[in-house]
Amino acid sequence: MHRRHVLTGLTALSAATLVTPVSAKGRTPRVVTCSGPVEGFVKGGISTFLGIRYGTAARFQPPVAPPVSKAVYKADRYGPSSPQGGKADIGISEDCLFLNVWTPNARPNRKRPVMFYIHGGAYNGGSGSDPLYDGTNLSAHGDVVVVTVNHRLNVFGYLYLARFERLLSGTPGPLRYSGNCGQMDLHLALEWVRDNISGFGGDPDNVMVFGQSGGGAKIATMMATPAAKGLFHKCATMSGQQVTASGPGNASLRTEAFLKTLGLKPDADGLAAVQTLPMQALVDALKTTDTVIGKGSVYMGPVLDETILFRHPFYPDAPAQSHHIPMIIGNTKDETRAFLGGNPKNFELNWDDLPAKLPPEYRVDIDPYLVIDTYGKLYPTMSPSDVFFAATTAGRSWRGAIIEAEERAKSGATTFVYQENWPTPKDGGKLGAPHTVDIPLVFRNTAVDSAITTNSADAQAMANLFSDAFIAFARTGSPQTVALPEWKPYTLPGRETMLMDLKPELALDPRGEERKLFEKVPFIQQGT
Repeated sequence: MHRRHVLTGLTALSAATLVTPVSAKGRTPRVVTCSGPVEGFVKGGISTFLGIRYGTAARFQPPVAPPVSKAVYKADRYGPSSPQGGKADIGISEDCLFLNVWTPNARPNRKRPVMFYIHGGAYNGGSGSDPLYDGTNLSAHGDVVVVTVNHRLNVFGYLYLARFERLLSGTPGPLRYSGNCGQMDLHLALEWVRDNISGFGGDPDNVMVFGQSGGGAKIATMMATPAAKGLFHKCATMSGQQVTASGPGNASLRTEAFLKTLGLKPDADGLAAVQTLPMQALVDALKTTDTVIGKGSVYMGPVLDETILFRHPFYPDAPAQSHHIPMIIGNTKDETRAFLGGNPKNFELNWDDLPAKLPPEYRVDIDPYLVIDTYGKLYPTMSPSDVFFAATTAGRSWRGAIIEAEERAKSGATTFVYQENWPTPKDGGKLGAPHTVDIPLVFRNTAVDSAITTNSADAQAMANLFSDAFIAFARTGSPQTVALPEWKPYTLPGRETMLMDLKPELALDPRGEERKLFEKVPFIQQGT
């Protein structure tokens, strides 16, 4: 089936974002891939290929490479994204295995570093076609090949049906991969890069994967997945950790609750029905309350299924499989201001509010009075709202980043850590350095309307710092640039961390007392 046949779900907004091909000096870039010739267009001096199919997949089944075709594939518009809730402004389809490539020159006479980006949105939403991820500026500035990707999300990528299938049949069946299909899509996309990227001027032996939030978590999971071994050579995670995956028991509880919302049971009839129900019925059932967490919509993510994933990503230690891969682990200083800053009341808290407000948001089981007292001693000038945002950041996303960095340091694996400290001027600066602020900086897309950074002179200066560091890392395995002080790898007990700001600084164990406060209790990954 031709790609355009699956784009019927595109809305007027998404249609407006489609790009008409423009040739450079009369030439339209064309590359012959393993599946056949693809033809792109030139934008901003960069050869651009959008919506290249890298695979096909039946529901809850592993993806397969597309068939070979002699017909020229017009790679001039984004492919549809995975089905998801709350995203009526983009085209969605279960047929969503498409990727995009930006390159300074689509010819195999150069071996440029490949920067393969995996979008955020947890495992529930998002798309590689977001304007913030447009690779034009990054490719042009760094002389690199940029790739973004769509893959199956939520129930389409991670609904764990294997246990119920085996209870019924006694043996593993065709649904045994269902809990990790979304990860398998990413593996196939990286195999496509391995087999085809040289034709786009990229080096298949120098592939850096990088991703923010859920994208970083997917990378952490791949670092411990045997099927992903050898598919990338460097990695960077931006506010995205996966210390532990979902256990098969919890995943089964979620599947049972999801099926119940659909009016199904985890029996033979139910398993047959969920494979054939209309796509929208499954999307609507994503509102199912998570039975493990006890609130919020049902979580779907990688499962310790003993078929694709055989260990937790960073528990009980850093995976030996990826010990040799240089890694960047980053976070932002005020992560939760992005999630919790949309409620004006959170900027008007008093001290009496905090004992009840803090625990649900920092997500670890620690006495809130101890947390409040400790922050009061560490930072006497902090307001109750300041403590709320700082403590929820420290106990939640930052904690996972520390665990990963420490486990890597224990094993001697080369790891560079950063903390994004620069506060965005957006909304009068009240958001500080929130979750997602580093995305437009790395991609040099601060001028995009949705960029949380704004396009101020300071934002552009930070984009230079960030993008140059990531480009250097993609090229050499070190993020060191002339604009940064010496960036030493993370060690214990040094905990070397680059504080990314207009005046960057390498710090030892920044916010160390906050780290010590929260490390006294176990960290439980949301979703586990």
